[in-house]
Amino acid sequence: MKKRLSLTIASLCLAWLPFGSRPADALDSNPTDNANQLTESEKRSGWELLFDGSSTDGWRNYKRDGVSDGWKVEDGALIRHSKGAGDLITEEKFDTFELSLQYKISKEGNSGLMFHVVEGDGRPYYTGPEIQIQDNKDGHDPQKAGWLYQLYKPGNAPGEDTPIDATRPAGQWNELYLRIANDQCSVCMNGVRYYNFKLGDKTWKDRVAASKFAKWEGFGEAGKGHLCLQDHGDVVAYRNIKVRRLTDGQPVKQPIDGKLGMKSVLAFPNLQWDQWEAVDDAGQVRPLRLIELTYAKDMPERLYTISQRGMIWTFENKPDVTESQLVLDLRDKVYDWQKRGANEQGLLGLAMHPEFKTNQKFYVYYSLADAKKSIISCFTMSKDNPHQADPESEVVLMEIDQPFQNHNGGSIEFGPDGFLYIGLGDGGLRNDPHSAGQDLGKILGKILRIDVDNAGNGKAYAIPADNPFVKTSGALPEIYAYGLRNPWRIAFDPASGRLWAGDVGQELWEEVDVITKGGNYGWSSREGTHPFGNQPVPESGSEPIEPVWEYDHEIGKSITGGRVYRSDRNADLKGKYIYADYVTGSVWALSYDPETGKATRNDQVLPDSIPVLAFGQDAAGEVYYLTNSVRGECIYRFDAAK
Repeated sequence: MKKRLSLTIASLCLAWLPFGSRPADALDSNPTDNANQLTESEKRSGWELLFDGSSTDGWRNYKRDGVSDGWKVEDGALIRHSKGAGDLITEEKFDTFELSLQYKISKEGNSGLMFHVVEGDGRPYYTGPEIQIQDNKDGHDPQKAGWLYQLYKPGNAPGEDTPIDATRPAGQWNELYLRIANDQCSVCMNGVRYYNFKLGDKTWKDRVAASKFAKWEGFGEAGKGHLCLQDHGDVVAYRNIKVRRLTDGQPVKQPIDGKLGMKSVLAFPNLQWDQWEAVDDAGQVRPLRLIELTYAKDMPERLYTISQRGMIWTFENKPDVTESQLVLDLRDKVYDWQKRGANEQGLLGLAMHPEFKTNQKFYVYYSLADAKKSIISCFTMSKDNPHQADPESEVVLMEIDQPFQNHNGGSIEFGPDGFLYIGLGDGGLRNDPHSAGQDLGKILGKILRIDVDNAGNGKAYAIPADNPFVKTSGALPEIYAYGLRNPWRIAFDPASGRLWAGDVGQELWEEVDVITKGGNYGWSSREGTHPFGNQPVPESGSEPIEPVWEYDHEIGKSITGGRVYRSDRNADLKGKYIYADYVTGSVWALSYDPETGKATRNDQVLPDSIPVLAFGQDAAGEVYYLTNSVRGECIYRFDAAK
């Protein structure tokens, strides 16, 4: 590779110019004053800082005892700033681990991150594979940032003939993630997965043999070694360097403060589901899959629930209840969630009107069976049967085009203000391909707020006058908050009126958000508190609001947003936000401080793994969890273990 003259600090500042008309840090998820700190979740789950933001402790030059003057610590960043800096390595060696770091590269600059470096006769790259770090726009090397040099690179984006590039321009912070484990290794750039690989397998050996590294004996074979930041003669800065050690066959630490040790109990053990059969007409077993459980505020003695397939039931809220009544069967209208790729579609939302006892209206959100649309509509109960809806009474409020089968959101809730709130995902696929999350002119990736009691402007609903973007040029007036990837699910705290959301992440992070009017929750410039992708943020957008809690994909891979427990029955749960991860089956209780807007404690609720689809709540504030069952045993509550 061709060397270039090193830059001075003054020229570095000139290189780090703003991107467009927004500040250089506009896409950053971690402003400087929050850099080099572990989040509360990271502290609890085994992450460690490798750079404290103020010193070079824990680092030294390759084959030397100290750190040269060419490396400086300034403004919370570790900067390779002048000639003769030399390659920098960790004093400690690592075998299997996860590493996350942020870098800011100078114009035309080049550097690299190496792992499993052994201090032998040659340079660090004689033994340690190198992940490129460079300015992709003006750099001189065809091996781009995030590529494992001469070995692995990301695939092409759909419809493109060049590899995916998620890096941000010179002068902006990028976040690189590296996982080295015996089962699978991977690299993500700004949250976008570039590639997976396995050290030492046939593919790895073949690629090494075809590279320049074949001539160095032992390249990539050490199994344990130093981490190395390369001096390539250019100015580059690093911060937020974090590592988590991995142990074969052992899960990482749960990000919890304690274990409540509760047990799950079938809430309505004798309940039978009216007109539901576990075997369909084709003789196939179909589990009952409940996705919502709610009540009418002015009729608290009854509960209402829906199956994702399209059926709605009601029953008395009594532990010994035996009978349910089928309120409405929408299976002919609703897309079948068991079709290929459709597990996020179906009947997804139910909300009873705040004055249900008087007007007998309720609202549903479903995926249309014969078109790529989500429907939000109103039904009215039959005049002849208080527990059965009139199927001809449907009034469609909204039809929302859905470009893909996933990320449809679908949770709907009436707020304390009487307005209907609607959670919408970004439309699906990966990487927010339609750039919906940050675009106020697009309806997807948002929380909507509408007035269902009035109509206007040719719509079957009205826009609340105090919606945050009613006067914003180019913005959809229905939008209440934005920057969501796939809110699964949303729920109001019956005591405080606070709106909670669990937002499903893509590659690395799941998050819990408290939704405020006009709030921007970051997607798709951010995943949790971390940078994501490189799409420019529209100038109309506000600074992202950080989640109150996040957890990484070694902990779980698909958050199930929950509800705040308000029943007097379980003192250990009261006032806590109960949520879960569907993939790992973990169930947690999050304590929240409204003054700081942060979580203060996270407790494990159940010792067992439970695939929770959703949570429901009754008028007493009791929280239930919902799951699949071929026996129809889908609704559970939490009891003290003793």
